[in-house]
Amino acid sequence: MISKKTKTNKIWGERMRSKPSYLLTKINASINIDKKLYVQDIKGSIAHCKMLVKQKIIKKDMSNKIIKGLKRIEKEIQQKKFNFSEFNEDIHLNIEKRLFEIVGNDAGFLHIARSRNDQVTTDFKLWITETSEILRIEIKNLIKAILKLAEKNKNIIMPGFTHLKNAQPVLFSHHLLAYVEMFKRDFKKFKNVINNASENPLGSVALAGTSFNIDRNFTSKLLNFTKPTDNSIDGVSDRDYALEFLFVASLCSMHLSRLAEEIVLWNSDVINMIEIKDKMLTGSSVMPQKKNPDGAELIRGKTGAIYGNLNSLLITMKGLPLSYFKDMQEDKKPVFETYDILKLNLKIAKELIENISPNKNNMKNFANDGFTTATDFADYLVKKGLSFRDAHKKSAKLVNVAEKRNMTLDQLSFKDIKKIDPLIQKDVLKILKIENSINSKKSYGGTSLQNVVKMLKKLKKEFK
Repeated sequence: MISKKTKTNKIWGERMRSKPSYLLTKINASINIDKKLYVQDIKGSIAHCKMLVKQKIIKKDMSNKIIKGLKRIEKEIQQKKFNFSEFNEDIHLNIEKRLFEIVGNDAGFLHIARSRNDQVTTDFKLWITETSEILRIEIKNLIKAILKLAEKNKNIIMPGFTHLKNAQPVLFSHHLLAYVEMFKRDFKKFKNVINNASENPLGSVALAGTSFNIDRNFTSKLLNFTKPTDNSIDGVSDRDYALEFLFVASLCSMHLSRLAEEIVLWNSDVINMIEIKDKMLTGSSVMPQKKNPDGAELIRGKTGAIYGNLNSLLITMKGLPLSYFKDMQEDKKPVFETYDILKLNLKIAKELIENISPNKNNMKNFANDGFTTATDFADYLVKKGLSFRDAHKKSAKLVNVAEKRNMTLDQLSFKDIKKIDPLIQKDVLKILKIENSINSKKSYGGTSLQNVVKMLKKLKKEFK
């Protein structure tokens, strides 16, 4: 058993002539946040312990005793039988204190050639690696839901917008696939987060490394890192992986927010281009007729918190010289919170997509508004021999004629169109129809049905 003094004093208490104040204990404690790292902390400790015995720094029976104690602690935490204490500051000391209670003074040998500085960043990297993979799964699930909606509605026509003004007709499926491209990038970027966090800081110790004959390649292999970090100072002071996680999460949240904004707009009574099933809507406490797209609005709203978390950690890190400072204890809360928000937002976005159906007639009618085939008319004139700038001017004149007569471009007679330029022939009438406009866009990445079908096939194979 450990002594009463060891039970009541902090690890570093021998250096102090008095106990820390209550407020210092409160501000210094991170256990309410970093207890989430218990799995990674125990995993890292077991790897470190195995390395110590392999290198003959501690004995095998001691190692077995310590590892058995660590596994018992993990079980206690999982069964909610573990008493977390603010007095013991963080997850590392909480586990260490309990290990002393279980195995006695042998627990003190586990901290040979290790510091909380390299311990915490090892734990944090492991956590970020694991959660990034979980987010990749959620992104993939969302992509598959979007692909399913696009496949089901691949022939539906809608207006494509610039400046929120009708620009050119596009396929609804093509518009949806634009979001797939965004989330594809997020899917890849979280893989980059994993790859960039794959260097093992364990063994950097406080900042200078150690005189013990440790094997950092061995612990790297046990913990699925690709290699040890090359510099012990950077090993303990690096939080780029956390910032990269927050940055990629912010990008992904921005893409989710743009999608959510469009869902809100499309579902509005003014635009009314989509229907959302009641299970994804809420009501009003005053107006009994209301059905509100709160899920989409909250995806959009929660994005601000994720941006704030990125900014928070950037500000924390920007003024820190090398190497470790207690400020860096503030790195975990914004990352943990961001993960929880983004995971929920991805799940809600998927559910929203699964409960959306397009109002086909409204979409097509809107696509005909705003003279959306005017560019097709200009392209037609270019193919007859005009420069694009001359064709642009003549197309604008045709739009003015249609606007004056309160007609769409395809409602104008050939006689009216012919007045614009003598090169115009009757084949122009096909050019002005929105269906023909869409199917003419066969350039790679364009909105033609032919392209969309090919892209759907490619993406479904990629994310099966």
